[in-house]
Amino acid sequence: MARAQTTTTKRTIKRNASPSLNGSHRNGSSPLKKRVAKKTTKKTVKKKSSAKTTPKKKAPAKRKVANKKTTAKKVGSNKKKSPAKRATSRKPSTLTSKDLVSAYRDMVRARLNDEKAIVLYKQNKCHFQIGTAGHEAIQIATSRVFRPGKDWFYPYYRDMALCAGLGMTDGELMMNAMNKQGDPNSHGRQMPMHYGHKELNIVNQSSPTGTQYLQAVGCAMASHKLKKNEVTYVSSGEGTCSQGDFHEALNWAAREKLPVVFVIQNNNYAISVPISEQIAGESVYKIVAGYENLERFEVDGTDFQESYKAVSTAHARALAGEGPSVVVANVPRLQSHSISDNHLKYRAEKDIAAEQKRCPLAKMERFLITKKYASKSELAALREEVKGEIDKAAEWAEEQSDPNPAQALDHTINEPNPASLVTEGQATGEEIYLVDALNHALHEEMARNDQMYVFGQDIAHGKGGVFTVTSGLTDKFSAKRAFNAPLAEASIAGVAIGMATRGLTPVAEIQFGDYVWTAMMQIRNELAMMNYRSGGDFTCPAVLRIPVGGYIHGACYHSQNIEGTFSHFPGLHIVLPSNATDAKGLLKSAIRLNDPVLFLEHKGLYRQVYAKGPEGDADFLVPIGKAKVVREGSDLTIVTYGAIVQKSILAAQELEKEGASVEVIDLRTIVPLDTNTIFESAKKTGRVLVAHEDVQFMGFGAEIAAQLADSCFEHLDAPIRRIGMKYAAAVPHSGILEAAVLPQNDDVLVAARNLLSY
Repeated sequence: MARAQTTTTKRTIKRNASPSLNGSHRNGSSPLKKRVAKKTTKKTVKKKSSAKTTPKKKAPAKRKVANKKTTAKKVGSNKKKSPAKRATSRKPSTLTSKDLVSAYRDMVRARLNDEKAIVLYKQNKCHFQIGTAGHEAIQIATSRVFRPGKDWFYPYYRDMALCAGLGMTDGELMMNAMNKQGDPNSHGRQMPMHYGHKELNIVNQSSPTGTQYLQAVGCAMASHKLKKNEVTYVSSGEGTCSQGDFHEALNWAAREKLPVVFVIQNNNYAISVPISEQIAGESVYKIVAGYENLERFEVDGTDFQESYKAVSTAHARALAGEGPSVVVANVPRLQSHSISDNHLKYRAEKDIAAEQKRCPLAKMERFLITKKYASKSELAALREEVKGEIDKAAEWAEEQSDPNPAQALDHTINEPNPASLVTEGQATGEEIYLVDALNHALHEEMARNDQMYVFGQDIAHGKGGVFTVTSGLTDKFSAKRAFNAPLAEASIAGVAIGMATRGLTPVAEIQFGDYVWTAMMQIRNELAMMNYRSGGDFTCPAVLRIPVGGYIHGACYHSQNIEGTFSHFPGLHIVLPSNATDAKGLLKSAIRLNDPVLFLEHKGLYRQVYAKGPEGDADFLVPIGKAKVVREGSDLTIVTYGAIVQKSILAAQELEKEGASVEVIDLRTIVPLDTNTIFESAKKTGRVLVAHEDVQFMGFGAEIAAQLADSCFEHLDAPIRRIGMKYAAAVPHSGILEAAVLPQNDDVLVAARNLLSY
């Protein structure tokens, strides 16, 4: 059950490989006649910057890029070879005329791919389009500085020019537009213009723009901890800078001087909301001024050379360990927000016309012609050639296989049956408390896996967590591997996702389940979906430890149960142990699993004597997804978990005195649910009571009852009954009120008696 370690075979791509049809012309091949390469003068970035100048380095003769089967080989029955080839190279130390013409060519590629997608939409061959028009210069400049397959990328939906410049081919872009099976971006699972490419290190992006920032920080942390000379790129429009995740990411990256370059493409509109109604002072550049170790740049994003200089400086700072940078690139939005939008409804025609005059392609054309690097006719010929390539790529992409509906559920999780990976051992050690069992599990797994990192609020140093679960980890494994996180749950979850995507093993703590909700976007839309939406290209085997539950006078905000909510999100494993023995074995299994796990720990059981159990050794594991019959019986089954297991055992013991034989099942794992154990018991006893601490209405017990009704109805001698927390808005602080709201021993006993007498 060891976590999979990704290894990739490398192949060498020649630096001067001729770009053929569909390829990225990163290294300057073009249809123009040969000209003498001239060095150009770099323009000065508009806003002052204290950053150091980019050091000149010779580009290596060869670049290694992760091996990957060609797109054509991934499209099922259609064996027609893809016309796509990509040429990649490092940025030149100076920009020559050849470099500038090459950059212009990729800007044209991006624009014409945009326009082709609109045509495909009108032909009903593409069902969505969101454009990059107006953003091409900053994106292509960035693609010339960053290193595909070496650096890491967290783009947003307008970053098509960036992706094309990094090496994504026209064939791949067209498959993305038409949702084809071989599309490396999402294999038909996401809307077009949502980018991802495993070979190029473009991490699969999502629609809720802003979540990528914290993941980029986690990615950069991985580079830092792995001691790799890498830089992480992350971008969005100016509207997303209103998101808290953006500022949380800046804070974390600046505090630790992480190698991240934040590129903000300011086109002044977040769909229809102008920057004047979005950002204080109408300036992202100004609002990010307060972060120490963070350098700022503001550039004309339609000017390739100005953009190139700023991004080069930011990239060099990151490589030198000087910290993150924000590059604010002011650009026009030359189309409506998307194909579903009409900007004439909220923008004046004269403003739109003025924006068209800022077109980066037109600016680059004028520059090339003025400098005599190309003639007007040569550039026209170049455009026609590129258009022909894109048309052919679209024809090729249309012939590729559509997604297979039989594979629609694939990659929801990597291990749909994790119980099959582990044989449960025998725990023969001394009895210990549940809190100590968890602590020992963390110590053992950190000793076993030097790429495991534990972090969260108050988890480090002498504190060792508010419940002491992480006690001693910093002393034994250093503050580099067991460290405190800011008081920001979205940060904790987002950074864990970024680290897990890079192959590290993050075990992060959300201090209380009551406060997990600020991380909901990261958990629901990122952690649970990354594997699925990328077609298995990117996984997130992170563990989030979350204390939950009542019976401790915790009141409204230290008593919540969350399993019912999160069990509704496919892609997550959810564990909730009831005793020390299971807690240790399950946590060790969760850490080794190649899937995301929410590991719920009941606060009321941490130091309960009845939750003590014999300790297993360092090799002891408990299978995730396997329930346990903790008491056998023949007259009634109680299906339960967490704090209600002990209450159910006490009820069973009392009923035994009355002549009834009650079986008690401890689920241990909420998702995946062990229906086999439940169904076998139900068929044997004919009566089932489902008991849990969470609110009964719409609680997880309702799903158990529904599955029993579907699969065991003919074996039942009585209706399925449920008990849970009463329908109160919260758990009160008063012990009297708490007892009135949460299930008590007598509640389980009375419900069981009623079922037995039915």
